[in-house]
Amino acid sequence: MEQLINKYADKLIQAKLGNKAGPSQPLIGGLDDTLVWNRKADEIRVLEDVFKGLNINSLVFLRPNEPYGSLINFLAGNALTSNGLIQPKDCETRTFLHDLPVINEFCPDKIIQVLKKRKSVIIAPEKNNDHFKGPAIIAHGTVSPEQGFVTISSVCFASFIKFFTDYLQALQTGFATADAHHLFDSIIPYVKPIQKDLPQFIPSPFPDEETVYSAIIEAGRKTIEFELVDSYFGNVSCYWNETLYISQTGSCLDELSGCIDPVPQNGSTSAGLTASSELSAHLETISRTGCKTILHGHPKFSVILSMDCDPVEKAACNFREQCHIKCPKKRFVGSTPIVPGEVGTGPFGLCNTLPLALELTNSAIVYGHGLFTTGKENFSDAFQTMLEVENLCRSNYFEKIDTYS
Repeated sequence: MEQLINKYADKLIQAKLGNKAGPSQPLIGGLDDTLVWNRKADEIRVLEDVFKGLNINSLVFLRPNEPYGSLINFLAGNALTSNGLIQPKDCETRTFLHDLPVINEFCPDKIIQVLKKRKSVIIAPEKNNDHFKGPAIIAHGTVSPEQGFVTISSVCFASFIKFFTDYLQALQTGFATADAHHLFDSIIPYVKPIQKDLPQFIPSPFPDEETVYSAIIEAGRKTIEFELVDSYFGNVSCYWNETLYISQTGSCLDELSGCIDPVPQNGSTSAGLTASSELSAHLETISRTGCKTILHGHPKFSVILSMDCDPVEKAACNFREQCHIKCPKKRFVGSTPIVPGEVGTGPFGLCNTLPLALELTNSAIVYGHGLFTTGKENFSDAFQTMLEVENLCRSNYFEKIDTYS
């Protein structure tokens, strides 16, 4: 257990959500034979009481690094004046978190009450509280500390999407507050375009199955390293020898060794049972386009811009609560289409919308969900396209901000 809690503390730091020292240093406890913590901290006394009130084996506590700390504090403050919930509209929140509960006390009973119903709780005490400095996020795991790591990563991601989406909408409608303006200006230095040089990838053609696995593992790891996906969301696939090799559902993209399923195109095996929930969309895309590789990430500004809608059109729209599956408007970022669709199959599944879009171009953004890119032979061009589209989305977002400011 000690090895696990240290591993996920390090992963929070690597994801730039926490620091190695100071207020944003992650605190993780794991229960095996005994309850152990990755470090000493004053908060442990309260968190040990939380352990006693829940059937869990791990807790992750984090005061998130900037810009997440400030924007979560802003959203939490607004939530506490209404229903006590932050309610992002991105796909990750809809399918995984539902909403983000907020409380104003670091109190075991209140924390337990929330964590019995939700995966996380945000603590945002009053500004004059000298006993507890916030905000902080607490998430639990019933199997492994990995669950808490994933949840906190998702809370930070969803909050980022929520603030930047709301701020643009508030500018468009003339309801942006002075506090929102001030916060936006203060966190912009933390929000920079991706400027890393394009990495080298295993070249094609891939001579054997072992090289295919290595190429997928490499692509997943670099997608995480370039911050193009948070926690374990996103997926990677490669078509080789009439078989689609695809990352398994729930797998961390930077730890794909042993988590890749070979799915024959003719469906002759049951290997696809543990494959990504977007397997059907990948198979249909391969069939329609002839591409060999697919990358799916959740770059932040691609997701944010996909949810941008003209206020006048939005007011007259009949699908306001179902935008993510029924949006009828044809929208683009450059040449990249934005399409509706939900995870999996069914009448509104991505398998019905995404492959059609990717027939015409090598990239498509799914409303509130993320970016899909294709490669003709290997992952190099798919990765380059993902970087280019995300930077274009970021640029377009700030152009819109300037227009309405």
